[in-house]
Amino acid sequence: LFCVQLDDSKLNYFQQPQDFKESDFAEFLEKYGSHSFLAPSQVQPSFSAFYRAGDPILIYFDSSSVLSMLRQPIKMGASGLCVDGNPAGFLDSKSTSCTRIFANLSKSCMTDPALDAASYYHDFTVLKVPVNDTIMPSMKVIYEIEYSGTSGIQSVSVQFKVSNISANSRSSLQQHFTMHFWVSIPILLGILPSLTLSHILPRSGNPGYITGAPLLIANNGAKQHMSILRSESDGSCSQFLRHTVQFGRNMRTGCKISLSPILEDSNCSYMQQKLYETFQGMNRTEDFAVTGSAHSTQAEEWMTILIENCSVEAVSCTSCCMVPVTLEIQILWTKVGLLSNPQAQVVGTRHFYQCQPLKFLNTSMVPVTTIVTFTDMTDWPEPPRGQPQRHWKLPFDIFFPFKVALNVERTYRGDLAGYLLLILVMSSIFCF
Repeated sequence: LFCVQLDDSKLNYFQQPQDFKESDFAEFLEKYGSHSFLAPSQVQPSFSAFYRAGDPILIYFDSSSVLSMLRQPIKMGASGLCVDGNPAGFLDSKSTSCTRIFANLSKSCMTDPALDAASYYHDFTVLKVPVNDTIMPSMKVIYEIEYSGTSGIQSVSVQFKVSNISANSRSSLQQHFTMHFWVSIPILLGILPSLTLSHILPRSGNPGYITGAPLLIANNGAKQHMSILRSESDGSCSQFLRHTVQFGRNMRTGCKISLSPILEDSNCSYMQQKLYETFQGMNRTEDFAVTGSAHSTQAEEWMTILIENCSVEAVSCTSCCMVPVTLEIQILWTKVGLLSNPQAQVVGTRHFYQCQPLKFLNTSMVPVTTIVTFTDMTDWPEPPRGQPQRHWKLPFDIFFPFKVALNVERTYRGDLAGYLLLILVMSSIFCF
């Protein structure tokens, strides 16, 4: 809380300004003529011996001998336009999207660095640790960054996915940028030379899955996270981003797949193949991890995913094609181990596709749906039985007369004699 005091003659804005003549201007200029703010001194930044979480990742341009930072464009403002100056933070794995507007896309496609893949990896190297006295010219450059807790960044790689767009006079293009960090294990890499970055994906539990952790899958031995289709702001299916399937959480997503480039080839089998590939993503899923700490080299920790495609023989249609429109991922799991600390593990996964007939050249956008359901199959044991109870043969309050006799006041001798007589009678009954 604060209050405002009015009509205070001591405040500066109520004081009369000082008058000065033209002849006094030089004196006042010498006294008050300096800048209001002084520029900060140019101090060279100091770097620690290793990266800390959130620190900008340093890069070095060999041709110009310039030390800079690896940057990940982000959107700014309500329009979502791209800002290229955002530094990528160490251990800060995230995906960003932004929009670029071009006055002449045909010309910008050849001249704009934002559309040139080489500008994201060419002519610079990534520093293993943030020291500027030694530059390693033989380092790899990556956006998937492998790091070690003791030796800093070990390797870097970059991947691109491009698409053809029409060159209109004025167009807008949305770009996506992803930064992902991997943990390197030098001992395992020395023992298993074939081990790659995908084998050392962070586990989703130890050993059982943790609710909300990504579900682990494998494709040709490469460990990944299971993902499903994701929609863009206009309702279309994203070509780059997908939702990660989290253990124990049911999901349902919907979007529309554009069939415009596919309809040019009216081959039904080709159209079915493209739609199946869209559901599956870039890599076809083959196996799933039984536990959250499954290792890629342990075959007993992985199981095959059951995939049921649509049956196209049951529908007779000469001018249509049976295409998949719904993917239902059914995941069965159970708890095993001690009752005091049960561990969740997956016992089976099935991908079940549902199709519907699609007439050629009549539909350019097909709505598709993906459903993920988790079913608990835990077979709990019978609860332990309690201790045996005693079966009393006599009335529970058989000694009530004795309690009453002991609690009666001593002054009532006549009553006490009566209670004693009652006790003697009852004692004689039990004796005989």
